[in-house]
Amino acid sequence: MPGLALAIWIVTLLVVALVIVPVAVVLLRRVLNAAWAIERYLADMLEAGVKIAGHTGAIPALDKTLETAAAMHPVAEAIEAKTGVVAGMLAARAEKRAGK
Repeated sequence: MPGLALAIWIVTLLVVALVIVPVAVVLLRRVLNAAWAIERYLADMLEAGVKIAGHTGAIPALDKTLETAAAMHPVAEAIEAKTGVVAGMLAARAEKRAGK
């Protein structure tokens, strides 16, 4: 029996060394390649995210500009109404002078 046990051990070791280990190495290499690709993609995403954050930094200033414009709207309407009255007065004067 020791010869048969030794033969089984040798066959098992050969299967492990010639089949299991190379398959495991190939699979681990594929996992490492995928992990490196993910790392590269994440670095690209970080770079793009930093650029986007830089571009969106002006949004609070834009919000303040919109608030100021909304506050100026009634003033602009009042100015438009007053200049309309002045324009009417000037038109009436021009008609008066043209009629003379």
